[in-house]
Amino acid sequence: MDPYSAEGELVNIHNAFHAGQYDKVVSFDTSAFSSLNKLPAQILKLRAKLALGQFSEVLSEVKGQESIPDLAAVKALAQYSQEPWDSDEAVQAAQALAQKQGDNLTVQLLCGTVLANAGLNEEALALLAKHQGSLDAVALIVQIHLQQNRSDLAAKEAQRARKWAQDSLLVNLAESWVGLREGGEKYQQSFYVFEELAQAPATQAVHSLVGQAVAELHLGRLPEAEAALKQAIALNPKSPDVLANMIALTTILGQDTEELKSKLTEVQPKHQLLADLAAKSEAFEAARAKYSPKFEP
Repeated sequence: MDPYSAEGELVNIHNAFHAGQYDKVVSFDTSAFSSLNKLPAQILKLRAKLALGQFSEVLSEVKGQESIPDLAAVKALAQYSQEPWDSDEAVQAAQALAQKQGDNLTVQLLCGTVLANAGLNEEALALLAKHQGSLDAVALIVQIHLQQNRSDLAAKEAQRARKWAQDSLLVNLAESWVGLREGGEKYQQSFYVFEELAQAPATQAVHSLVGQAVAELHLGRLPEAEAALKQAIALNPKSPDVLANMIALTTILGQDTEELKSKLTEVQPKHQLLADLAAKSEAFEAARAKYSPKFEP
């Protein structure tokens, strides 16, 4: 039996992870799982801890177990996530694992994540192409293509998965990510997926609320977007994703964003939004310096 199928042992913890319910994953009782599924469940718990920013704790848990490829991949991702600005060692470890253990699904997913985040998209895609029917790999491939601004390739990847995965949560999410990039009527379709997850108590999480808010923004429903982001802040006031999207919404509303930027700087000083804003400010100042104001008498 497929452990990720509707009848499989891992389906609930797996869905909780991809719904962004990381606390639920960490506390999930896996004591009754079969020996075959112990390691996959442990990996999901460790990935959830990384998503919660518990990098040191994860590194402590896997210390001395690097001979297990799955845990070596966790270590590489933890090291990268802890200090992405000083990531040479983690990237080299991911590349070595990809070369030696490229058929291991955990290596594909976690080392593929490291490589993609380090800007080595083609290496990441080559590694992920080795997967054998993994929706996790499909979802990561879709995300990489979207980062490359290749929504056409992302859409094709999601469509192919739909043929064999049917109504899987990950396929629905992947199609929704693509829909937010393609626009038009796809905004509404994406909204329905995120809203269903975000507003059901059993599946509500910061990720789904942010997804709902982004869809609302694209649909021009600013009050509804604000309400969704406020729900997300109530769940996690220190979420970089929530703060970044709240900055975008506040800017659209014409309101001051300095306090939100300060909070984001405290939580994640090297967040991509902050880096982009700094780069654009620097470019503006450089352009402005080329011109001198002229005053008419």
